[in-house]
Amino acid sequence: METNNQYALITGGTSGIGYELAKIFAEKGYNLVLVARTEDDLSTTANEFRGLYGVNVIPIARDLFQPFAAFDVYDEVKAKGITVNVLVNDAGQGVYGKFIETDITQQLDIIQLNISSLTVLTYLFLKDMVARNEGKILQLASIVSEIPAPLQAVYGPTKQYILSFTEALINEVKDTNVTITALQPGPTDTDFFNKAGAQNSKIVKETKLADPAEVARDGYEALMKGD
Repeated sequence: METNNQYALITGGTSGIGYELAKIFAEKGYNLVLVARTEDDLSTTANEFRGLYGVNVIPIARDLFQPFAAFDVYDEVKAKGITVNVLVNDAGQGVYGKFIETDITQQLDIIQLNISSLTVLTYLFLKDMVARNEGKILQLASIVSEIPAPLQAVYGPTKQYILSFTEALINEVKDTNVTITALQPGPTDTDFFNKAGAQNSKIVKETKLADPAEVARDGYEALMKGD
């Protein structure tokens, strides 16, 4: 496989939709910067993609629940002299249950991950992209960006933020060659529901969950078209 000497940085790139997106980028010859919390998961995924596709894969283990982690990711990428041509903000998490019965510190972590870390990464890499007049960003919103989400009372608004934020930025960069795309999957067959404690929820039991590989393909194609 010929690499195209471009780099895609993907958060949450070791599982679910993020993993499937990383696989597509690697298939297309992109080198990867994968950001996730767990060294072991990163190492396994990096070795898999290097072996299958012959691309360069740089693992960065950072916990984006931490307030300064997103700044650290950017600094590490810059220190390695890498230009990020595509940023995929996939990492996100939710908690399932009545708001007052959930752990408030866990809810605050979700706001940090889904909103603050995403905002920092977008800010830092978008500045570079606009300066170069080249680049693409894919933001993982959700179908719940459009509707209130009882039992996911914090997660839902974080995804509404991502959609509104992305739509505003699309307008701000319309006179550049930088494009920003929001992907809004419905319920998808990933580890999200386990992490959110929602294995027994009505959504999981009564909905046909989407295939993360198909969701990733749709997102990749929209991103490449600049939709």
